[in-house]
Amino acid sequence: MTALPKMPPADYLEYERKAETKSEYVAGEIFAMAGASPEHNLIVGNLVAELNLALRKRPCRVYPSDLRVQVADAYFYPDVSVVCGDPMFTDHDNLTNPSLIVEVLSPSTEDFDMGGKFARYRQIDSLMDYLLVFQDSTHVIHYQRQDATHWLMTEVTDGSGRVALPSLECALDLAELYAKVFS
Repeated sequence: MTALPKMPPADYLEYERKAETKSEYVAGEIFAMAGASPEHNLIVGNLVAELNLALRKRPCRVYPSDLRVQVADAYFYPDVSVVCGDPMFTDHDNLTNPSLIVEVLSPSTEDFDMGGKFARYRQIDSLMDYLLVFQDSTHVIHYQRQDATHWLMTEVTDGSGRVALPSLECALDLAELYAKVFS
């Protein structure tokens, strides 16, 4: 993809809605999204299935990676996002109130997902949980909001472990998240 000049958010959204491929936007810059590995796709599918099952009787909606999330001067496509309660959108298709965001890490995005992207996600008042799921090993990092400025980090690397999501009143089994990934 040819590098695009910096542009205002409205121009990005117009461009993005017509584009054949997805791109993310940060402070005027557009970043093309690369295709995902088979392992990445399996994990995302497993996450969507497990979260839908766990939240089926709650007023929560699970969205895969085609839903854009807006935060301040950025637009991202998280691998999975969950909204409990009524979803709120700007321009009809930019989610602004996720409760949970999940990013499955790839070598090319890992540093940004753990750093700059998480710094922006922390600005979302409704966000209670942020999960980083590694695709090359059984490893999940969970950040849970404690208050406006504090987050608790928990790592789970045991393949038979669970990631508790108290704000969603559920837990995810790593064995299910990684089903068929390493076999």
